[in-house]
Amino acid sequence: MDFRHFTPDDIRAPFARYSHGVEVPAGSRILLCSGQVGVSIDDAIPESAGEQADLCFFNISRILTEAGMRPANVVRINAFVTGREHLASYMAARDRFCSAIEPPPASTLMIVSGFARPELKVEVEVTAAGPA
Repeated sequence: MDFRHFTPDDIRAPFARYSHGVEVPAGSRILLCSGQVGVSIDDAIPESAGEQADLCFFNISRILTEAGMRPANVVRINAFVTGREHLASYMAARDRFCSAIEPPPASTLMIVSGFARPELKVEVEVTAAGPA
């Protein structure tokens, strides 16, 4: 899919591996993925934020597959972590997920006070687009 990516030369470059903007062509099919948390199919929650983030991206990959899409269809990532100390491990998981996406999707990362279950440290949602 031919997305247009925007990272203008006259504004500050992205802080990490993401694009400032991504345009989805008219007539594309859009997939909005609910926020995924680091809970496995057997309801286990890893202790580390990095492992939780890896599970979030695993779940997202499965949703994309079921929708007939793949990570390259992701145009935007919204992520939430419960503390500044989780930023690096989350970003490492995001970069692994995005390793084959060039240029990378737009991305936002926010620090929040918590989630519905106190042991959760990361939540990730994506928007993907594909041919109609």
